[in-house]
Amino acid sequence: MRLLIVTTLVLAATAMTSAQSKQIVRSGPDLGLPFSPAVKAGGLIYVSGTVATDANGKIVAGDIKAQTRQTLNNIQQVLHAAGSSLANAASVMVYLTDASDFAAMNEVYQTFWPKDPPARTTIAAPLALAGARIEISMIAIPDGGERTVVLPADWIKSPNPYSYGIKTGDTLFLSGLVSRNGKDNSHVTGDITKQTNTVLDNGGQILAAAGMSFADVVSARVFITDTANFQAMNAAYRAHFPAAPPARATVKAGLTTADYLIEITMVAVKDASRTAIATPNADGTPGTANPNLSAAIRVGRRLYLSGTLGTMEGNAGNVAAQTTEALARIDRTLKAAGFDLTNVVDGMVYLTDMGRFADMNTPYRQAFGKDFPTRTTVGAGLMGAGGLVEIMFTAVK
Repeated sequence: MRLLIVTTLVLAATAMTSAQSKQIVRSGPDLGLPFSPAVKAGGLIYVSGTVATDANGKIVAGDIKAQTRQTLNNIQQVLHAAGSSLANAASVMVYLTDASDFAAMNEVYQTFWPKDPPARTTIAAPLALAGARIEISMIAIPDGGERTVVLPADWIKSPNPYSYGIKTGDTLFLSGLVSRNGKDNSHVTGDITKQTNTVLDNGGQILAAAGMSFADVVSARVFITDTANFQAMNAAYRAHFPAAPPARATVKAGLTTADYLIEITMVAVKDASRTAIATPNADGTPGTANPNLSAAIRVGRRLYLSGTLGTMEGNAGNVAAQTTEALARIDRTLKAAGFDLTNVVDGMVYLTDMGRFADMNTPYRQAFGKDFPTRTTVGAGLMGAGGLVEIMFTAVK
């Protein structure tokens, strides 16, 4: 969540940090929030979770249509300050407080992309700002960059306003995939194993259409509607990633159609340098590999980190302590890969209780101090017992 004050004249203040190629893009006055409106790094523009605030920083009056329009107009101004536009959007995450708003949101959303819309994932989740019905984060391509729509040859276009894949350079962004047949958009019924396999088989076809495979996937976000399905999902998922699985976060969230048990969105990068990183233990000894995910995947100048929890003996029920520990583990992972916190450009925070937002923010702010990455924070159920907060980052050197 970010409070974006839109002024009639957008002032773009871009700060270059000497230690890394991370440009902080600001639009309007600095509100002192622990995340930047946008960050430009490694040939991409990362935009924080944005809500429908007006020039006074208040949520606009109106329904989901009004809020969707205001949110996308806010993002458009940030992208303009960063040297891009909505037409260059590659990947979009949409968070709705009410899944029944999906159709009305789509009606407005599609007017911003009359053709070749970005890849998109939409879930239902609690938001941090009271009155906000929608929050949108985005990854965009700078003006002049390559942007190619990827669609398997025998698939029909999605009836909803998103492309199944957007490729720029060696990077492919996939939409959130559910259990449907890409050839005719029909629903594929079944249990979590069946739906997970259908989703990933579809992902494999999109990857192949882009000249890639599962071996090129670097990051995944998995949304399931029932935590009881977690281990069965893992078993089906592992079969597609037998070695060095991508970084991943899995949370419980609402999907836009009750028939679906799972949605997965992925990022793939075609680069021979792809390397899996394990998180070292606190005493410096090597960490243990997880068969379902890699703590991080380093590829070229980028590092994709898995969602990280901070549960440990003595911090049960303490969001601030768990945030501090999660960031300490992330710091060890970053350093093991030759990065550090100053290289982080984009963040995703899941909280089990959005009423504890401030408790998470205090140690988070202290960890970064300044030049904050972009960030989105939403409510979700976590898979780790006792986990209250999970943090997922992307870093660029």
